[in-house]
Amino acid sequence: MKIMIITDAWDPQVNGVVRTLKQTRAELIAMGHEVEMITPTGFKSIPCPTYPDIALSLFPGKEVARRIKEFAPDAMHIATEGPLGLSARAYAAKNNLPFSTAYHTRFPEYVKARTGIPLAITYAFIRWFHGPSMAVMAPTIVVKNDLEKYGLKNVVLWSRGVDLDIFKMQDSKALNSARPIFLYVGRVAVEKNINAFLEIDLPGSKWVVGDGPAMAGIKEKYPEVNYLGVLQQHELAKVYAAADVFVFPSKTDTFGLVLLEAMACGTPVAAYPVTGPIDVLGSSNAGAMNEDLREACMQALKIPREVARAHAEKFSWRAASEQFADHLKPVPSPEVHVTALA
Repeated sequence: MKIMIITDAWDPQVNGVVRTLKQTRAELIAMGHEVEMITPTGFKSIPCPTYPDIALSLFPGKEVARRIKEFAPDAMHIATEGPLGLSARAYAAKNNLPFSTAYHTRFPEYVKARTGIPLAITYAFIRWFHGPSMAVMAPTIVVKNDLEKYGLKNVVLWSRGVDLDIFKMQDSKALNSARPIFLYVGRVAVEKNINAFLEIDLPGSKWVVGDGPAMAGIKEKYPEVNYLGVLQQHELAKVYAAADVFVFPSKTDTFGLVLLEAMACGTPVAAYPVTGPIDVLGSSNAGAMNEDLREACMQALKIPREVARAHAEKFSWRAASEQFADHLKPVPSPEVHVTALA
């Protein structure tokens, strides 16, 4: 099957959406599919307001339309709600083509955290954007239920996976600081609620891996914390393996791919009992969830590393990608259009 995926999230961004799409593309190709990507690469762009790491393509409509027509996909998936996604959606609507979409991040909650715009306004946009989609792919049952509550139809589940060969248990001294070591990995941004982790009193030491628009302020406010920038996967795996607890303070993530990566390296998780951790951890005992994040951190210290690894082994990218492929909707062939018009 010829599959076209349109995404505004791509290199050089480092986040769960980009990693998910890259892994999915690789698995789909390994399964025998032909995959063509439309990404910001090659388009003129401007930095996203309040989030300069994200590039917004400028007036991409004609080029997006040309590439869709040239590739003539059997199925089309629109991964994001940015300029490229909007252009692909417009082309599909104009030509009466079916497509699927994905809901990767809690966009309305992020916008409210950054701008104060009410959820009702941005969820109205979400309903409009995803409304014509033949399959709106959500990462967890909780997110699926939330989208349906806000009026979306045709919501289906598309889970996530982890590369168990890269993210593995290993002896590592990548973090040479006082024990126990508490680690955060991800974007350093207001919606990640990182302050909730950094402000609590914990024994040992804290590390932050990643970058983002809030980094300068975070470093100034918490100078005692250890900081690393963005890391490649093999380096990141060593960092996970060197930590005692992975702390996930976000209350707005739809899944939290970093949870799987940490557990695959044998590092138990501490988190709030919210969407993402609830769905990933379940009743596995591979992590601790508590409304008191400090208490969750201390509970997680008692969890054997083997328990965390065993739970991560239940998630594979092949299974997630097969699920993705099952949700794709076939684009009618030109012959079908001719027959329909006759």
